[in-house]
Amino acid sequence: METNHSSEFVVQFWGVRGSVPAPGKETVRYGGNTSCVEMRVGGKRLIFDGGTGLRMLSKSLQQLPPIDAYWFFTHYHWDHIQGVPFFSPAFAQGNTLHIYGAAPEGGKMEKHFCDRVLHLNSPVPVKEIQADLKFNDLVCGDTMTLDDITIETGHLNHPNGAMGYRVTWEGRSVFYCTDTEHFPDRVDENVLHLGRDADVIIYDAMYTDEEYHSPKSPKVGWGHSTWQEGVRAAKEAGAKQLAIFHHEPNHTDDFLDQVEIEVQDSFAGGFLAREGMILRLA
Repeated sequence: METNHSSEFVVQFWGVRGSVPAPGKETVRYGGNTSCVEMRVGGKRLIFDGGTGLRMLSKSLQQLPPIDAYWFFTHYHWDHIQGVPFFSPAFAQGNTLHIYGAAPEGGKMEKHFCDRVLHLNSPVPVKEIQADLKFNDLVCGDTMTLDDITIETGHLNHPNGAMGYRVTWEGRSVFYCTDTEHFPDRVDENVLHLGRDADVIIYDAMYTDEEYHSPKSPKVGWGHSTWQEGVRAAKEAGAKQLAIFHHEPNHTDDFLDQVEIEVQDSFAGGFLAREGMILRLA
């Protein structure tokens, strides 16, 4: 049986890039895989999103006995589902995957997952899935529990919608806040609520303020935020740490190194998420 680390709260980043994978010699230190975050909380395995980083998580699970995992989707843009066809636990008998999310237009997660996430363009046929998939439909604003783990959800400001997740266990909280765009005149009330006094906010800061407001190529309305707005939100929410996440695919390691210096100058608990990084809260 898999070791039950019932006393730990660990966050591990398997993919931290946004929009499209960005492999290459200039993205080695931060990583080029798209969004996937794992939380190991009180003996349970929680997975957030299914970008190409999911394949890296999959490889880490290959030697473990039957997997029982809880899988949460923020939304279904390509960079958050690209890794799903390569998640080997889904294709092995004996594994159980509890899948959570909000299907578009009031649909059901099971049909959406099979028809759209594993769609006709998927390189792996749906019929090859051997794991026991248990689908759960959520509505933004729902609060659910997994034994003594509380998971709160809320709407994020993103084209076609996205859902944020706050995970709380034994007085520790992590808010997974991607993909979202800040408002020009205030911090989003949903971000403040889900991020209140959090130990860590994982925040979509795809751009700098300069890029976001660039006269030549502005990013206003694209559904993403900036590290400056992430710092503002973390301070107003009273968060202890801020993980800058969903890095723009054209941002090199050297560029992100400079961003991290500026982030840390602005907020003592700020840092940039890196592929493979592990945060231990308990």
